Amino acid sequence: MRPEKGTLYLIPCTLGETPPLEVLPLLVKKTVEETNHFIVEHEKNARRFIKSIDSKKNQNALVIQEINKFTNEDDIPQMLSPCLEGYNVGVISDAGCPGIADPGANVVMEAHRQGIRVVPLVGPSSILMAMMASGLNGQNFAFNGYLPIDKGERKSAIKRLEKLSIDFGQSQCFIETPYRNNQLIESLLRTLHGQTMLCIACDITLSSEFIKTASVNDWKKTKVDLHKRATLFIIQN
Repeated sequence: MRPEKGTLYLIPCTLGETPPLEVLPLLVKKTVEETNHFIVEHEKNARRFIKSIDSKKNQNALVIQEINKFTNEDDIPQMLSPCLEGYNVGVISDAGCPGIADPGANVVMEAHRQGIRVVPLVGPSSILMAMMASGLNGQNFAFNGYLPIDKGERKSAIKRLEKLSIDFGQSQCFIETPYRNNQLIESLLRTLHGQTMLCIACDITLSSEFIKTASVNDWKKTKVDLHKRATLFIIQN
């Protein structure tokens, strides 16, 4: 009998095909090795990650539940039932840190409601790593997720974020679906003031990593192809 509640571990994963132990601490490996219950964004991706950490782990013994945009919120409380039975549960995102721009945050909130201990483990966060490398204001910044797809709405959103940066000195970070990156760059260069600083951080931690901060005027002189590459954009005026 297991009298105590298990712990909910937030397990970071790599941001691409980087060997896990090049960017993840040993505590992540130890936690994966000792855990059999997982809540993940996509099961196939999670199993591949778990196998890369512990190739000898019995995949048939894993109990995996998915949480993504198709998950009914009413189903989330029961996902934590193993914790109530004394088993530890790991949350794994498709890339980077669970709970940051990730549906795993809903599981974490439910764990707090149920009095379950939550332990975040150290790993790569593309948002924080992009801010670190940008040279822009790391004491006052905001992550805004995806900008609107509609061209008019996207232009308005870019102007609004630039004004926030001007008014509060706040760096504004956002992302785009990888196959629309080049269109977003075009919108940014057409819409932003020439002196506004723009950081483009692409393929963080990968061999193809590209990170550069320059004024919009300088970016207009540069050609960069980010099609289908994981990219973060940061602006500051």
